[in-house]
Amino acid sequence: MSLNPCELEIDLFCRGMRIPEAVSLDGARGITRTRAGLGDGLEVVIPTGSWLKKQIWVNVPVEEQFARQSPYALTGSPQSGYRIHDESSDAWYPIEIPRQPAWYSRQTSRGIPMNRVGVLQGTYLGIYVNMVCTFWNYDPPLNCRFCTTGENVGEHEVADKAVSDVIETCLAAKEESGITFVHLNAGFQGTRGIQFAEPYIAAIKQQVGALVGAQLAPEKDFSKYDRLVDLGVDHLSFCVEFLNPDWFARICPGKAKMLGQQVFMDSIAYCVKKLGRGAVSGEIIAGVEPIEDTLRGIDTIAAMGAFPTVCIFRPTVGADMEQWPSPRYEDMRLVMHHLYEACRRNWIPIGAAPNIEVSIVVNPDDTPFLSPRTPGFYMYEAYRRLARVAARPIFARRQRLRPRREPGEVGEIPPNGASDAGRPGSVSA
Repeated sequence: MSLNPCELEIDLFCRGMRIPEAVSLDGARGITRTRAGLGDGLEVVIPTGSWLKKQIWVNVPVEEQFARQSPYALTGSPQSGYRIHDESSDAWYPIEIPRQPAWYSRQTSRGIPMNRVGVLQGTYLGIYVNMVCTFWNYDPPLNCRFCTTGENVGEHEVADKAVSDVIETCLAAKEESGITFVHLNAGFQGTRGIQFAEPYIAAIKQQVGALVGAQLAPEKDFSKYDRLVDLGVDHLSFCVEFLNPDWFARICPGKAKMLGQQVFMDSIAYCVKKLGRGAVSGEIIAGVEPIEDTLRGIDTIAAMGAFPTVCIFRPTVGADMEQWPSPRYEDMRLVMHHLYEACRRNWIPIGAAPNIEVSIVVNPDDTPFLSPRTPGFYMYEAYRRLARVAARPIFARRQRLRPRREPGEVGEIPPNGASDAGRPGSVSA
């Protein structure tokens, strides 16, 4: 029996895909190992052909151990088109493989390869904007056990990204790839906090004109979020990871020791009040802690007016948890159905922002495919359509260039955006 587009997405995350040697990927986006390592698969687009009028983007695991035993195999070529063959059921799924953009092979004016500054993950541009998460610098390391940031930053991507490098890369991605959203993420920076992100946010809003999201370690001083909002940040997200406190401490020792779980939830609640419903997300990982804890985590985040970003656990190559098993499809389908229902019950306007398809997670607006067609379903989908229409002028306005600040104001950036004041290592703590 064939799977619907979201079910296929979930199963590909859980089981990966094999790429036979005879299958050419000429012109496809390269497999890149950057940031935490979750985007080190093959970018694939699943058409839906549905009234949702969207495509589903998936960064399919192809290099992990579990993918070698996958029943899914890629077939086809750039000329004839691609399909995925499920050899266990003999089902065939037409897919697209996005081409690598020309700007990937260009350099910034400082001579930095643009694809070592930022990468496309779906339709948005992802940039890791600070030095490596300091949890990797402890002895023994306190890094999250699923993460490979310490292996990738400085190796497969530039560790020290000047504001000018980021701006030039953003402009190229906007002009050539049509991005509307730039996602800045970073690890824990100790006493330096999140101030290092301010010059990047200000410069993108002033010189690029795009929606900007930031995924940063939480702060106990909430006035720091006020500063980011003042600079024009459009979205804030927080990596809660696990609701179960024992699993949180076991898998995320640095977060448990230095931050604690409560500050993540308090930050989400505060930022929802500042940015509004649907403009904040709490990220959790499904497939490690007991499923009932993950479901409670989804409910907790949605009840605050944020949307849960649920990442299916991926035993990435080089991570401490590389040998852990990948989750079961049946469990993950249950989780993603629960995700949709939690957003519906809390009237979270998922999918309202333009052209944001994230390939490394199951997007909440992918999950309507999993829900039965009840009156509540149709009411929520009608609400989502109205929210998209109502939000268009708002998002259009937020993508305009913001006026530059006067010297000394929060967010003021040097004219060329390339001085040491804009470099992560120079931002004062």
